[in-house]
Amino acid sequence: MTKPALTLYLAAPRGFCAGVDRAIKIVEMALQKWGPPVYVRHEIVHNKFVVDTLRNKGAVFVEELEECPDDRPVIFSAHGVPKSVPAEAERRNLTYVDATCPLVSKVHLEAARHAENGKQMVMIGHKGHPEVIGTMGQLPEGEVLLVETPEDVAHLQVRDPEQLAYITQTTLSLDDTAEVVKALETHFPAIEGPHKEDICYATTNRQNAVKQIAPKVQALLVIGAPNSSNSKRLVEVGARGGCAYSQLIQRATDIDWRALEGISAVGITAGASAPEQLVNEVVQAFRDRHDLTVEEVVTADETIQFRIPRIVREMA
Repeated sequence: MTKPALTLYLAAPRGFCAGVDRAIKIVEMALQKWGPPVYVRHEIVHNKFVVDTLRNKGAVFVEELEECPDDRPVIFSAHGVPKSVPAEAERRNLTYVDATCPLVSKVHLEAARHAENGKQMVMIGHKGHPEVIGTMGQLPEGEVLLVETPEDVAHLQVRDPEQLAYITQTTLSLDDTAEVVKALETHFPAIEGPHKEDICYATTNRQNAVKQIAPKVQALLVIGAPNSSNSKRLVEVGARGGCAYSQLIQRATDIDWRALEGISAVGITAGASAPEQLVNEVVQAFRDRHDLTVEEVVTADETIQFRIPRIVREMA
């Protein structure tokens, strides 16, 4: 039987960003240095395949520090943690490694600087996301107010409208964030924004790549985890870009082939926590069913790398 023809447009950049790559290397190097088990507070990054791979190597994932024994090292996830977490680790004399993405740490420093200048913070982000919890936990309760939508801005109860600054979660949709910022600036004309965009370069690049391929395809598949904020934003960007079928999948086994019947062009991208191995798996699944043409659409070249903390670089 002749296989139906199909063109796959691969978005680039896609997949791992520098912060995710660094966090995974920290866990792997910690296992080499101290041997298993090494404890990790929360998923190191939001991807089941990555977490399961590290678990098989000896990483133990826990929700809270109290689940970690005193005699084993613990790693904090790439999303960042409230100040109370390293403080508790130090109180217990735990060996710990902070794998917080440096771009998230930059937002933490921004919040602290504004607080020192007497400003109350408004954070644009998703309630309950680990990055938001970590960032809001840099300052005392009440010093960081959370908004998700332009509608939330109207209900903000601030201490002094003349002494406000805003920060954002690093993995948001550029377009959605711009709407919230506009609402903040309308309600609070004196509000101060970040010197440099808080939404990280990798989030921006992956969204721009999807915007490029969305008009070319009838379906977009985003490889990523259901709890991955940046992956879910890519699905939204694809739908907003005119893609009739924009779906999140964790791996090739999640593809709904019936929904793709009769389609001749499909876009593929991967969230910042998804390894290229899963992209290759999806491409192969299409190759098994179609006379496939693969075209990569490159919109940016990423060369950024972040240094690994000294504590794991210095081998015992």
